[in-house]
Amino acid sequence: MTNLAGMIDHTLLKADATRAEISKLIDEAKKYEFASVCVNPTWVKFAAEQLKDSKVKVCTVIGFPLGATTSAVKAFEAKDAIAGGATEVDMVINIGALKDGEDDFVEADIKAVVDAAAGKALVKVIIETCLLTDEEKERASRLAVKAGADFVKTSTGFSTGGATPEDVRLMRQTVGPNIGVKASGGVRSLEDMNKMIEAGASRIGASSGVKIMEGGQSSASY
Repeated sequence: MTNLAGMIDHTLLKADATRAEISKLIDEAKKYEFASVCVNPTWVKFAAEQLKDSKVKVCTVIGFPLGATTSAVKAFEAKDAIAGGATEVDMVINIGALKDGEDDFVEADIKAVVDAAAGKALVKVIIETCLLTDEEKERASRLAVKAGADFVKTSTGFSTGGATPEDVRLMRQTVGPNIGVKASGGVRSLEDMNKMIEAGASRIGASSGVKIMEGGQSSASY
């Protein structure tokens, strides 16, 4: 049987998250043995300290949520997060550059983070599927693979839409079996999660991890 908890990045990325809420997220992650907690960079060091005797990893976000910072800033942000204890980094691509057909730039932007994380952290590349055509989703996924990323990821959860089984299936078909596919945004129930896994997801980003494990439904957006 699939270890569902071990596929979930237990996520809290809202701007007004408090220390108490982050502590609760961490406690829940320990209890259910989620794959990671996914928090904003400001919480990385705190999460790493709290999880040092746990198998739960610390995941953070880079260039989040717009992807419109420069490559140098993304690379620095990744290095800083890794120095603080992050072992997984989820970066947002430069979406406008992808739409402009600047594939070399997009690949180099991803590679800047991959190089910064080399040997120290997994890199997941958020392509923000809700803003892309199918052709752009395929192109972004291929560029992530070319740049050496470990995962492609559907969404930030902060744009106009989240993950869909159709997008996950397209991304899985594009990257093949050896690259991870993370479905994030709007995965609120066990039923939602199972649909994403069936479509090819190998990781789920959700703020509803506890509800999912308890078989319930959450109203959370991420």
